[in-house]
Amino acid sequence: MKKISYLLVFTTVPNKELADSIANECVISGIAACVQITPTKSVYMWEGQVETTTEQLLKVKLTEKNYNTLETIILRMHPYDTPEIIAIPISHGNIAYLSWINEVTK
Repeated sequence: MKKISYLLVFTTVPNKELADSIANECVISGIAACVQITPTKSVYMWEGQVETTTEQLLKVKLTEKNYNTLETIILRMHPYDTPEIIAIPISHGNIAYLSWINEVTK
């Protein structure tokens, strides 16, 4: 039996409407099992200046096989020149929860 790899992917977007749109597309299409959306404040360097922005943080739970499709969706919908897309492998977790991720994703 092949071991399934799971990811937690982070991205930020400028507003709740876009966060909801990306989350809904990912879940409805079966790319992601769950997307959590949290208001956040980002402080970062951009073109030599320190910027502070209020954004929405998306935490996407999915199987590794769906990562490329998720990245394509984010890049297509995202207004930033260089959007944050960071994937962290899930090495441990509740077996029932991880199984659920696998069951509800395509």
